[in-house]
Amino acid sequence: MITVVGTGTGAPVAADVLAGAALVVGGRRHLDAVRLPDGAEQVVLGPLAPALDVIERYLEKRSRVVVLASGDPGFFGIVRVLAERFGSRRLEVRPGVSSVAAAFARVGLTWDDAVVVSAHGRELRTAVNVCRARPKVAVLTGPGAGPAELGAALLHRSRVPRDAPAGPVAAPAAGSPGQEAASAHAPRGRVLVVASALGSAEERVERVTPAEAAARNWGPDVSVVLCLDETRALGGVRTVAGAPAGPARWALDEGGFAHRDSMITKFEVRALALARLGPRLGDLVWDVGAGSGSVAVECARLGAAVVAVEKAADGVARIHANAHAHGVDVDVVHGPAPEALDTLDDPDAVFVGGGGRELPAVVGACARRARRTVVVAMAALDRVPAAREALTAAGFTCDGVLLQSSRLAPLPGDVTRLAATNPVFLLWGDRTPVSSEGVAQ
Repeated sequence: MITVVGTGTGAPVAADVLAGAALVVGGRRHLDAVRLPDGAEQVVLGPLAPALDVIERYLEKRSRVVVLASGDPGFFGIVRVLAERFGSRRLEVRPGVSSVAAAFARVGLTWDDAVVVSAHGRELRTAVNVCRARPKVAVLTGPGAGPAELGAALLHRSRVPRDAPAGPVAAPAAGSPGQEAASAHAPRGRVLVVASALGSAEERVERVTPAEAAARNWGPDVSVVLCLDETRALGGVRTVAGAPAGPARWALDEGGFAHRDSMITKFEVRALALARLGPRLGDLVWDVGAGSGSVAVECARLGAAVVAVEKAADGVARIHANAHAHGVDVDVVHGPAPEALDTLDDPDAVFVGGGGRELPAVVGACARRARRTVVVAMAALDRVPAAREALTAAGFTCDGVLLQSSRLAPLPGDVTRLAATNPVFLLWGDRTPVSSEGVAQ
């Protein structure tokens, strides 16, 4: 058997756990904090493969092995690797308090309604998108994905680098052209709680803004960062709105959105567009030519981080109003496409609405940036060939459909007729799917 013990967040390792162990494996600080049995070999965890090979040799000799791990080793921890290599039946797991539970406890918050995402050894963009979309998030950190990188990514709308550098990231100086943009683009009300060296004498729990986090060098001891939306709190940060599993309904009626002269993506079209976009937690979705923002709002309700791009000032106001009415965050960019897209993070999926002369250029710009899917809605038949060519030229497979529906409508005399809606062409292009990893809720 391998006994896996969670430690490092304040709870000591019981003496009987180590008794009779022939091999003890753990991080340097974990091994230094315990008294090893006489004659026991120790392996300091670094690269996992050599340590697993040593464990296997001891198991072949039917010797007792103890692995010391941080917090709850079954929560984004070493239990997964051990179970894959040796089988779960050979593991005896004694969990400690996870760093996430400890961090929320330090600030007096429940965390049954939080979303947890790991940025350790994974792309930072997934964690950033979850923090943009949800009001209560815990991010497990890693090299190049610590408080500085997370704060900088939340502060700016510009692209998140695929290989984020370690260390502080400079924020624009006050009064510089970038300062106004950074302030406008930070998610509303976000505060970061940075938990370092939990359970040790050097423990620090600090509450900072994204800008303050981006400007500091935090060192290697940070294990978890909480990202909280205080604007949804009752009585300060003591109560934060929960992260729902998902909406009970989608493709909402047009009456659920403020719009101008019925200029809104109809719910039949929206239903198929959402099915093709596949918005999910950890994704970033663009709604380009957003109009009322109905698609943007629905994608946000389904868990994605969303940027809505709209050139009309009254449209921008409507998008803000609709997002507020549905209790979601939508980052609204006021400007024409494709020019307004240049500084945005690369999206997972894009919805393009409208059908002006610039449509092929907009679709092409979106297709060159999208990681997974582009969906285009248009009423004009003349625009379909150019939009399709823009998708295929960017390496997408392309398919589409003409949606033509008739709704039940009342007539005098308590009878019903069919009222036809305007036909709409919906095209979609797909790349090889890209999965979001390291998210728990």
